[in-house]
Amino acid sequence: METKDKSRKWMWWFLAAVLAVQVYFVWELVAALALFALGFGALTAAVGGIYLLYKGSESVLDRLTPSSRPAVVVAKRGIARIEEVAVRQLRRPGSEPAS
Repeated sequence: METKDKSRKWMWWFLAAVLAVQVYFVWELVAALALFALGFGALTAAVGGIYLLYKGSESVLDRLTPSSRPAVVVAKRGIARIEEVAVRQLRRPGSEPAS
């Protein structure tokens, strides 16, 4: 009878340890998910902020267009150059895509 109780005792300890490892693993996954969510949220906020600044400056410059101030003209050229670089292809025209 004594050995049977010891075996049960070790079995419960083993099951508790397995459960503890599983709970720890789940908490690690939840923590990693939270970190990735925060990182992607920060990245989204940064890109959204840059986009809003760009669109805001574009609308302000459109309102200032009738007055041909040199600073407005230079700013419009800068925005046009940024748009040109953003639309440019990353590979040479006529080159074969990697397959």
